[in-house]
Amino acid sequence: MLHKLPRLGHHQIVFRPFRNFDSTHCTAADNSLFKTFNYSLKTLLFARNEMGRKITVAVTTLNQWALDFEGNLARILQSILEAKDMGASYRTGPELEVCGYSCEDHFREPDTFLHSWETFLEIMMSPFCENMLVDVGMPVMHQNVAYNCRVVFFNRKLLLIRPKMAICDDGNYRESRWFTAWTKAQKTEEYFLPRLITQQTGQETVPFGDAVIATRETCIGYEICEELWNVHSKHIEMSLSGVELIVNGSGSYMELRKAHITNDLICNASFKAGGAYLFSNLRGCDGQRVYFNGCSAIALNGELLARGKQFALQDVEVILATIDLEEIRAYRVSLRSRCSSAARSVVYPRIRCDFEMSTHDDILKSPTPPLHFTYSTPEEEIALGPACWLWDYLRRSGQGGFFLPLSGGVDSSSSAAIVYSMCRQIVEAVQHGDAQVLYDIRKILADSDYTPINAAALCNRLLVTCYMGSVNSSKETRYRASQLANQLGSYHIEISIDLAVNALLGIFNAVTGLTPVFRMQGGCARQNLALQNIQSRIRMVLAYVFAQLMLWVRNRPGGLLVLGSSNVDESLRGYLTKYDCSSADINPIGGISKTDLLRFLGYAKKKFNLTVLESIIDAPPTAELEPLLENGELLQTDEEDMGMTYSELSEYGRLRKQFFCGPYSMFCRLVATWKNDLSPKEVAEKVKHFFRCYAINRHKMTVLTPSVHAEIYSPDDNRFDHRPFLYRANWSWQFKAIDDEVDKLQPVYIPLSTQLRLNSGEVLPLVDTSTQQSLHMDDSKHSSSMSSVSLDVGASTAGPPCIDNLETQGTKPSGFSKVHVNVLGKLKDRTGIPV
Repeated sequence: MLHKLPRLGHHQIVFRPFRNFDSTHCTAADNSLFKTFNYSLKTLLFARNEMGRKITVAVTTLNQWALDFEGNLARILQSILEAKDMGASYRTGPELEVCGYSCEDHFREPDTFLHSWETFLEIMMSPFCENMLVDVGMPVMHQNVAYNCRVVFFNRKLLLIRPKMAICDDGNYRESRWFTAWTKAQKTEEYFLPRLITQQTGQETVPFGDAVIATRETCIGYEICEELWNVHSKHIEMSLSGVELIVNGSGSYMELRKAHITNDLICNASFKAGGAYLFSNLRGCDGQRVYFNGCSAIALNGELLARGKQFALQDVEVILATIDLEEIRAYRVSLRSRCSSAARSVVYPRIRCDFEMSTHDDILKSPTPPLHFTYSTPEEEIALGPACWLWDYLRRSGQGGFFLPLSGGVDSSSSAAIVYSMCRQIVEAVQHGDAQVLYDIRKILADSDYTPINAAALCNRLLVTCYMGSVNSSKETRYRASQLANQLGSYHIEISIDLAVNALLGIFNAVTGLTPVFRMQGGCARQNLALQNIQSRIRMVLAYVFAQLMLWVRNRPGGLLVLGSSNVDESLRGYLTKYDCSSADINPIGGISKTDLLRFLGYAKKKFNLTVLESIIDAPPTAELEPLLENGELLQTDEEDMGMTYSELSEYGRLRKQFFCGPYSMFCRLVATWKNDLSPKEVAEKVKHFFRCYAINRHKMTVLTPSVHAEIYSPDDNRFDHRPFLYRANWSWQFKAIDDEVDKLQPVYIPLSTQLRLNSGEVLPLVDTSTQQSLHMDDSKHSSSMSSVSLDVGASTAGPPCIDNLETQGTKPSGFSKVHVNVLGKLKDRTGIPV
């Protein structure tokens, strides 16, 4: 009968028992077997006594670049070398690290798969990888289907290709456009390796599918990015099948206030299932509008052991932890319900790897203790994340710095402060010995001897700011812009755009014989808008002229990237002019709300000692595109122009995108949220005004300046927010549904604030539809000619009449009557306009 000793890792030692053993009566074969048994037993006890159960593993954060195979290869090899030097026996990396995550439709090109295999061969054959278990992320085509995979190898032999089993298609992700999920759970197939691999290794096939790696003392399983977030995460099944290390290569991007989610997920996964969870993530801008979040981490039994930086200029970051495997086993065996489930669990295919990740002399080796840390505040995330994104874009664009139209307002000041934050990080990285950052900044500045030691001095070399004043500009904004530039250290210039504006108006007058004038001078809404748009677009043209030539003026080669400064709320509302100074090369604040930018400037004032920011925060937001009053005061403010506050805009944005609310659903939510301050009719008018403005300005999102994604309600239609850009602006059906609810609520519903006003005798008038129409027609900071045409039409035809008017026409509050089969041109909408 065969007996088995307790498990050592996942292996078992088999031996024959010797009852009443007497060596004098043994044959030579029996003596040999007895010696073998004694040796095996001593080996087992030695392993138990001398530990041999502690393993050191490394997760890496890499700043890769789509299709940069040489650079990606160098960074992967650097991470392997650093992990090995730090004592790790296992290294894992981020998702699709070989080719870069954002290759997008290049994943449909055979070249991408070929070059990925060529790069992989260089990695696998490198002496850096000897005696180390390694896996990398890359695309693999199996039986004419493209998969997003982890490829595991040891000592120049491929062990497993593990394809992704849950594809991500939400937010900015569109993985199913290029990849297919592997659906054959706990099954593998034979993958025939490319000839270039076979010629170098002699290996012809490798298992492809849902399997795990079994080393001498432990077992390793894989999830890829979305599988951790998925409701049917694979780590549960794998842990029940005895997998002790779950490894995840990910490409997770930054959003404000979201850094805790990944840590929560991996800690919860290891807490519920027991075991270690190894999470590797990308960092930086690899060619798209997102900034990959870093934060690679290692968790054990519900506690975080190690975590990488969220924001850094470092291209390669390696973090590691030493794990006592017996802690995993003790933790799991104490969970009795888990043990019952494990006894019934499915058996994963195990790929054997003849490799011992631990050593027999690690009794004095201390496991990594739990890590305690605090998350960055949203203000810190704004200071660091977009700044790192700007750095990646700058150094990979081949340009020599930035050009920023600096108005002295919150938005452009925020863009300038983010560039200054980037300069601070560059100086800090160089002081800490980052040779890559030093090489990159010298290349950007075309100065091989330059070493940055001061953020302001570096900012002077990298950032040109320009105050583009006009006859409508105030002394206060000019002063604030000048003072901010002085405190940042930027190279600052001031120009007047009046000559250019007058020249364009002269051309118009020569053709038409007419000269438009502002509203306050007797002009109509169209003239008012056109005069403001001329100023905005002139600033864009001048920005590109100066960006192309300022380095020539300063005796340096190259050009500058034009920075935009429109925030996410203004984009959502459409409060920007097409092709004005918000139209730039890149925009560091395009994904950030106005309210968050104000908080960020308060943080930057203290953190960066920029005292002038206090007056910028306190100043009312204004575009200064209309003439000032006689006393020099502002006629125009942004919130008055928009007909809504920035805090309201944030609320609308979250409900529209994050909670998927149309006009009716948004009204239903807000009428409850704002019940203490506004009547149902007031809420209805606010919601309808927002959706009218959203509809007629949505077309502007098609030319939105690329910006780093930071806010969950971003209206960027490039990928994150797929909605039409041509709408029926009166939303007749939807608005009628709101009006019906108002009719039901208004007779019986009096908000608390209204009661207080009634008691004090100060009753505020309800907002009228015509008032909102006029507010929108005065949307003059950033309206385009297209939107102004829509406004003129909407003012006369699109505005829904009041319910009383509908009832006098004999129209019922809801429903519609039968019509003929041919309804085109005969069926009228709820406002009475023919469809």
